[in-house]
Amino acid sequence: MLRRHARAACTALAAAGMVLAGLQAGSATAAQPSPGTAPAVQSAARALGAAEARPELLAAMGRDLGLTRAQAERRLANEAEAGATAARLRDRLGGAFAGAWVEGAESGTLTVATTRAADLAAIRAAGATARLVRHDLAALERAKESLDRAAGAEAPVRYVDVRANVLVVEETRAGAGARLAAETGVARELVRVVRSAEAPRALYDLRGGDAYYMGGGGRCSVGFPVTRGTTQGFATAGHCGRAGQSTSGYNQVAQGTFQASVFPGSDMAWVAANSSWTATPYVKGAGGANVQVTGSVLQPVGASVCRSGSTTGWHCGTIQQHNTSVTYPEGTISGVTRTTVCAEPGDSGGSYISGSQAQGVTSGGSGNCSSGGTTFFQPLNPILSAYGLTLRTTGTDPGPGPGPGEPEPGGTWKAGTVYAAGATVTYGGATYRCLQGHQAQAGWEPPNVPALWQRV
Repeated sequence: MLRRHARAACTALAAAGMVLAGLQAGSATAAQPSPGTAPAVQSAARALGAAEARPELLAAMGRDLGLTRAQAERRLANEAEAGATAARLRDRLGGAFAGAWVEGAESGTLTVATTRAADLAAIRAAGATARLVRHDLAALERAKESLDRAAGAEAPVRYVDVRANVLVVEETRAGAGARLAAETGVARELVRVVRSAEAPRALYDLRGGDAYYMGGGGRCSVGFPVTRGTTQGFATAGHCGRAGQSTSGYNQVAQGTFQASVFPGSDMAWVAANSSWTATPYVKGAGGANVQVTGSVLQPVGASVCRSGSTTGWHCGTIQQHNTSVTYPEGTISGVTRTTVCAEPGDSGGSYISGSQAQGVTSGGSGNCSSGGTTFFQPLNPILSAYGLTLRTTGTDPGPGPGPGEPEPGGTWKAGTVYAAGATVTYGGATYRCLQGHQAQAGWEPPNVPALWQRV
């Protein structure tokens, strides 16, 4: 948990450069518009705002990831295309899918793993590197769930390392990982135990990353500004406050009240602001500049991610593992994402963003921003879904829409709904399956965005 003092702004992104040719081609071939229509199909990089990166974001990526501006631009574009390609392949491979990740300074290589040799050619045809492994992702995640139910503070972190095709247990006491595997009956061949010198703790103390103060003491950071109907507010970490607790803003002016909060189990909450505060579609970036938020598509393992917090400001790193479980002294939380970004007390609740896509809110970690560390974020989409919130975004170009006298396409797809990967909708007389979890918005109708939807 991270708690302290600061304000957050966001930066809009600057022109993204070249994209992996194979992945870009994969996006184009995936577009399957409804008969009789001609939707404005967008590449994944364009649809997710990768081509609009602002200099401030690129500069932070350069500082923390050792990239030139051109490399940072290409990395953001490649990551958007890789995420879309990986999602389509996961849908195609089904139970044999064993994970996907990007590598290289510019995320120029996407690797997709499978347990079925017959899939290797299809993976390569989509422009990705194919890897044949022993364990499928679903089996490893089921084993992790068994460990999660029995884990204690001596084995505080568990996650599936898709690159190594193994379930990792971090232990703070020798033998704790092996005992946990034995107690739960999880096959030892699935588990790799890693010794950790530090146990994570939650990071305590309306722009993402700005400071706010809880009534009764303590400071956290705004995650992402949201709305619920006509009410404005923000998403943040659950450990920062409980329902009914009041907040004041970075300027110590009365701000709002926690409406709902879950911790442990998950680490999610939202605060409804009073009429003096307006939700904006920004995160506080380097030097206080605004970084724009255009959506909430969760990025793949290996992708770049930046964090804004009220103690340490703006820092970047990479996504290590999704669906990690962490046992803090207060209890276990599951479904968080592990990253290489540093954080310190007071940064809790603050924003994680990849390009212009909101990723989640700071939960906890270990280390600091002087020597480096590991942090975990609670993904944002489950918060939006649980509380019926709408992420504030700068919006996208919805395209021309129906012509004069033409009917609306109709169907079950609806802007504002949070869709998980695998969900199905109808739109314009066709059925589509969701490839990457996100909150739908105008301009992201299924036939327009093959990065997010596959026609079935």
